[in-house]
Amino acid sequence: MSKFDSKKITPRYSFIAIVLMFVAVSVVARAMYIMTARRDFWLDVADRVKADSVPVNPVRGNILSSDGLLMVSSLPEYKLLVDFETMHNSGTDSLWLAKIDSITEGLSAIFPQKSAAYFKEYLEKGRELKSRCWPVWPDRVSYNTYMEVKSLPVFNIKSKYVSGFYANEFNARNHVYGSLASRTLGELYGAKDSARYGLELAYDSVLRGETGLVHKRKVLNRFLPIPDTQPVDGADIVTTIDVTMQDLAERSVIDELKKINGNVGVAIVMEVATGDVKAIVNMEKCGDGEYRERKNHAVSDLLEPGSVFKTASIMVALDDGVVDTTERVETGGGVWPMYGREMRDHNWRRGGYGMLTLPQTLMVSSNVGVSRIIDDHYKNHPEKFVEGIYRLGLADDLRLPFAGSSSARIRMPKKEGRQYVNWSKTSLPWMSIGYETQIPPISTLTFYNAIANGGKMMRPRFVKAVSKDGKIIAEYPPEVMRESICKPSTLGKIQTILEKVVSEGLGKKAGSKAFKVAGKTGTAQISQGAAGYKSGMVNYLLSFAGYFPADNPRYSCIVCIQKSGLPASGGGMSGLVFHNIAEGIMAQNIKLDVRDARDSTSVLLPDVKSGNILAADYVLKYLGFRPRADWSGSYADGNPIWGKAEKTGNSITLMREKVGNQPDMPDVTGMGARDAVYILESRGLRVRLKGCGKVVEQSIPPGRATRKGMTCQLVLR
Repeated sequence: MSKFDSKKITPRYSFIAIVLMFVAVSVVARAMYIMTARRDFWLDVADRVKADSVPVNPVRGNILSSDGLLMVSSLPEYKLLVDFETMHNSGTDSLWLAKIDSITEGLSAIFPQKSAAYFKEYLEKGRELKSRCWPVWPDRVSYNTYMEVKSLPVFNIKSKYVSGFYANEFNARNHVYGSLASRTLGELYGAKDSARYGLELAYDSVLRGETGLVHKRKVLNRFLPIPDTQPVDGADIVTTIDVTMQDLAERSVIDELKKINGNVGVAIVMEVATGDVKAIVNMEKCGDGEYRERKNHAVSDLLEPGSVFKTASIMVALDDGVVDTTERVETGGGVWPMYGREMRDHNWRRGGYGMLTLPQTLMVSSNVGVSRIIDDHYKNHPEKFVEGIYRLGLADDLRLPFAGSSSARIRMPKKEGRQYVNWSKTSLPWMSIGYETQIPPISTLTFYNAIANGGKMMRPRFVKAVSKDGKIIAEYPPEVMRESICKPSTLGKIQTILEKVVSEGLGKKAGSKAFKVAGKTGTAQISQGAAGYKSGMVNYLLSFAGYFPADNPRYSCIVCIQKSGLPASGGGMSGLVFHNIAEGIMAQNIKLDVRDARDSTSVLLPDVKSGNILAADYVLKYLGFRPRADWSGSYADGNPIWGKAEKTGNSITLMREKVGNQPDMPDVTGMGARDAVYILESRGLRVRLKGCGKVVEQSIPPGRATRKGMTCQLVLR
């Protein structure tokens, strides 16, 4: 007999099965209820305890000078916000109402542009709206300002989930040397942190890095970041720009523009052997009368180059063998009829130049002479002349890394049957002297650089390497565009002529007593479009392109100035800027030992500026001086000692000064930017820099009472 009693066991199993089925139905029903009716509630709970896919911005790479100096870097900036809903939920409203006057007065002291009453009305509006991201200030602020605001009542509560105050961090770009080469280096859109122009845009993929991702989990009332993908910081780019040369070129251009009331000033300095652009200036007169960089004229201006183009015209004729340096041409009284138009020399009112040799046509920049030579030999086949211009590389695409850069526009004659469709009889003579063609300054300089470089044309280089953590990860070597732009015999003849242009011709002001200079002047009227050349006041393009030292070329340079009205002289105005740039560069390359200037009969005491007297002590001892000091320390320790120097007879005394929260404004004129900024910020002041060099002006006079948070602007020169 079986021991299994079905009458007892079956009901038990049935009961268990029914219970389990009821539990299962209840679970499914509860799940359906949560997924439908309570869906929004639980999603809100989930959002409060986690945040998925939060982007983490990388640090943007730096832009360095040719010798590794920091030119552009990233500094943190903060957007200050208040979450009034969080403040309300945390029960901090009563504390806010009690401290609102202290908060608004503090904000007015930090941001003196707005009153405490304004801040009170503005913040109360945000609280009424229960805004979760109400900006405290419309613009981004520095770390110091952020910390000042954070120290105010309510905002100083450590947990942002109680105070409601928080900040979004951004990487802001800081130009270490102020506006130096700003158009070339580039800028970012502040609100989007995206590149606008310049090298910032051209090398954005290298500088930007890669964005990371994190998700956040709420643990013990705090959100902890859990990385999903780590951000990859951007790499640095090493430019070809030389800070000293750039500063020299900018100052030279601005000085001349101010003197002649010019509209636009361009200067480019290029290293002959490599094509490295060592300096590039693009100054433009603004509405307030000051000169700033607003457009990269050096690479984008398509203007008729004028007489600097005559060098190319004569080179084509020499290279084709249709003329020699013994060629003579009659220019008459400076006016010559050509196909119904009159070709004029600049001295036609003084009787012209008469008979000229071929070199003399360039030395005195004779329009009649050059145009007659070219027209005599190419009038029946103008395309052969233009082909020669192309052969010189003037029309080559330089592939520059700048948005808006342009290649030269040099028209090639086109024939249909026996007639030219885009060419007139006057096109050739006027093209030969730099009209009816458009060439940006950098293309002209690349051509002259090739003449200086033995005929080898180099592509202009702005970036030579990419580095990461101090190690070079990519290099951009110099690139040869053309091994030779002409025959060696042609090159030797034109080099000799260009030297004579400066030593004997119209380019004398570009020359130097210390070294030889070669180059060509240019003065051209600027066409006003459909209005032609004579609409209102005539505008001129004044140019000088050349290289130095002429007997062993190291640098080439072009200077272009746009101005309205007379007087206008490429040699006398642009040539003078070229002279100042060339002599300044060559002076920097003279290496002399200061101790060689001392003799047994004199004691030469150097001028010692205020600032870090520990560094001054180190330099003086290196030069053989033993300064007196009321302090002890070593430059090797790395900690600065601030003070001033006084000369007494044949000795120097270095005196220490206390640096701290002193009430009076110190005198920082004559100091370097680093020393001046350190001293002022140590006293709780904010500093704005304008220009580069030493401090020549401070907005708060020395001795005036100061308070923490005041802003002082320092003008550097």
